[in-house]
Amino acid sequence: MKKMLLILALAMVSFANAQKGTILVGGNIGYTSTNRDFQTEKDKNNQFDFSPRIGYQFNDNWTVGGEFAVASSKTEYEGMTETESKLTNFKAGAFLRYSVPLSETFSVFADLGAGFQNEKSTLETATGRSKSKGDGMYVGLTPALFINMKKGFGLNFSIGGLGYEALNYENNGPDVNRFYFNFGKTVNIGISKNF
Repeated sequence: MKKMLLILALAMVSFANAQKGTILVGGNIGYTSTNRDFQTEKDKNNQFDFSPRIGYQFNDNWTVGGEFAVASSKTEYEGMTETESKLTNFKAGAFLRYSVPLSETFSVFADLGAGFQNEKSTLETATGRSKSKGDGMYVGLTPALFINMKKGFGLNFSIGGLGYEALNYENNGPDVNRFYFNFGKTVNIGISKNF
């Protein structure tokens, strides 16, 4: 089990300090569980996301590749009314990375990703069930720092980014447009290996 977790951790991170003609494999994996207890109600939320990517470094500084992401969340509300909400999201697209080595140990890079996304949600209450489905696009820019520890193994650090997402829902549902700028609000740390 420990070997499987190590292999999964190595496969789920971003690569920055690669060389021309190399293959980059990476991505992210995450899980969050939240329980809140109010005086008259309780809610429980579980979220999971998985976003692998693979790329080819065609130049000493440039990498191009494909990415996809799947995320799901489930929220249960208990109290005066019993409610359950489920949300799944799928993204598929491409990314372009520009990396600059600062020394043998440090590199900085920026990823520009864009593609298609799909979102489905289900809401179950005591009175019935409702479903919605939306399709759209996304684009995002994420800067990061790479620290080379030894022989291509290293740590990746990012502290947010900026992006735009759009979703159009079926059955006269809403059109959702979201712009985000979250530098300093999120922190991602990973381990990487250059192949």
